Amino acid sequence: MSKAQFQIDETDGPAQTRAWVLHPDIKSDNSRREPVAALGEAVALAEALPNLEVVGSDVVPLRAVSAGYLFGSGKIDEISTLLHDNEVELVLIDGPVTPVQQRNLEKAWNVKLLDRTGLILEIFSDRAATREGVLQVEMAALNYQRTRLVRAWTHLERQRGGLGFVGGPGETQIEADRRAIDEQLVRLRRQLEKVVKTRALHRAARAKVPYPIVALVGYTNAGKSTLFNRLTGADVMVKDMLFATLDPTMRSLELLDGPEIILSDTVGFISDLPTELVAAFRATLEEVLAADIILHVRDVSHAETEAQARNVRDIMTSLGVPEETRTFEVWNKLDLLSEDAADAMRERAARDETVLAISAITGEGLDGLQTTVAEALQGALRTADLVLSFAEGRKRAWLFSQDVVVNEEQTEEGFALTVRWSADVEAAYQRL
Repeated sequence: MSKAQFQIDETDGPAQTRAWVLHPDIKSDNSRREPVAALGEAVALAEALPNLEVVGSDVVPLRAVSAGYLFGSGKIDEISTLLHDNEVELVLIDGPVTPVQQRNLEKAWNVKLLDRTGLILEIFSDRAATREGVLQVEMAALNYQRTRLVRAWTHLERQRGGLGFVGGPGETQIEADRRAIDEQLVRLRRQLEKVVKTRALHRAARAKVPYPIVALVGYTNAGKSTLFNRLTGADVMVKDMLFATLDPTMRSLELLDGPEIILSDTVGFISDLPTELVAAFRATLEEVLAADIILHVRDVSHAETEAQARNVRDIMTSLGVPEETRTFEVWNKLDLLSEDAADAMRERAARDETVLAISAITGEGLDGLQTTVAEALQGALRTADLVLSFAEGRKRAWLFSQDVVVNEEQTEEGFALTVRWSADVEAAYQRL
């Protein structure tokens, strides 16, 4: 349903929708990003959809925003000529566009129009693979579409129903459409609740074999999936595009000279992530919230790597990631830097125990990464003394299966054991 929400041509043939990307550079916006880099990211977002052909892009400087059209009349005429000459069918605006602005610009330019939120929703709709992911995207798309109904189209203001003699005036089409969306949202929430219950059962099953969780997070296209595949031997989709990974993937990994862990690859973060998606995809980031260690993967070859890192930290804070969660920054893509720049990165990383410089492509630094994670997990272990009776053989066998027993002595009453374990293993033992 959501893939058709924004009416992008998805025919099976070679025909593609010709798109033009515009980044409004609003001078009065104190939080605005560097315009050329922002436009580049917007173009990369558009290119992440296989059915779009980006035929051009521009930064549009704006002193102020026009309430009805976003751009001034002169700029609208200039862009209209540009779009007509290039036979553009879809305009992608890298920023928020109100329903009124969307309606007016579509009429003025005779094209379809998507804002940044709509484009990201399209990408998520195209990539969602799991049942939960699909449901969450559909809910986010419906919430977005619901906002588009507010005074968006004058033709929706007609009355529907009787003449008003019975039960008051008829229902407006906007109200009817909004009610239909609300009913569909209720149905989707019920379906999602069932899926969430299934995920809770899976988490409970994992808790019985409580391996530490190490979660990969980072800006989209930072190289998380490449690192995930390199460490685990998995075959997660890797492509040089934004949001190549959408649904979370988990694999077990036995660290070098360390414990076995669950490594989790997650959806990439991005600046100005639509609020609808922050809420909708919170569940897919549960592994991050529950992680023992977070590896924040950064593309240090990117011109805006520092801004991207701040964005990731802000989103993790908004998600409620506990401050005490041990976090390491993984400076990836050294192979894309010049030798001098790569050496400078290695030297900076060597001075900070929370930073690791690597290349997921060449494998540089991955042994050190595993050793660091293993040492951090060992640091979270504590030693405890236990006394078990002969009748508690099942508990004794379970402790040995977890490889946490460091010493055992048999006594007249049973067994005296010394264990070294994590809080998760201790909690699982208490549940036996």
